[in-house]
Amino acid sequence: MLPSPRGLRVLAVDDVPLALSELCRLLRAAPEVGEVVAADDPISALRNIQADRFDAVFLDISMPGLDGVELANLLSKLSDPPVIVFVTAHEEHAVTAYGIGAVDYLLKPVRAERLAMALTKVVRMLSAGTAPVTPHRVRRPDAMAVLPVETAGRTRYVRRSDVRFVEANGDYVRLHTPEGVHLVRMPISRLEEYWADSGFLRVHRGYLVALSAIRELRSDSSGGLLAHTDLGDVPVSRRHARELREQLLHAAQTGMFDDPTRGA
Repeated sequence: MLPSPRGLRVLAVDDVPLALSELCRLLRAAPEVGEVVAADDPISALRNIQADRFDAVFLDISMPGLDGVELANLLSKLSDPPVIVFVTAHEEHAVTAYGIGAVDYLLKPVRAERLAMALTKVVRMLSAGTAPVTPHRVRRPDAMAVLPVETAGRTRYVRRSDVRFVEANGDYVRLHTPEGVHLVRMPISRLEEYWADSGFLRVHRGYLVALSAIRELRSDSSGGLLAHTDLGDVPVSRRHARELREQLLHAAQTGMFDDPTRGA
């Protein structure tokens, strides 16, 4: 029995449409599964994991760009990673798969009985954790030190340590870095959760700022507070002003501004 009646939240990843559709069908038919999200390439999978939480990822290996093993390696480095199950037509990667912590390795075409065994392992692994298992487990805020950004068909990776401040833009955020502004599909509240322990502070409903990027606090023409960075001024709301000043004082006292590895 699952600890939550809603069932597992599962991400299915495969670049072959028919294979992805069949995998999703089998997963949705399983009683342990409450919700299935499909991703047809590794970058889409990363975006989904950034924007939401999953209990398990069922992952193909042979995909263009970033293959399943490389993606699983990235996921395994998260503070609270989803359980990984490989679904592939190839047997030769099994040793590697188990070496990076995959709980199971399914060969295509996947049979419902074999999938059920894999899901049993997933539930067992989740239930063995120290925290109660729910479809929305809390991941520690330092999970996303690097964010993939796709522009004009190309993917680049933006390091958290290069970001001076973050600006909300609906379901997206704008990452302001010395190299430019990068748009990422993720709510600012989710990014705040990931980066709060890495020197980023919510100073306004629509802004996060890296404490180490703040050069000074200044007033605007209407008496409002601004946090000045080398990339521009960030508005600070009244409800966040006191916390910002306290955090800046603490950072100065603890020498955080002198640490070149901050946020890396």
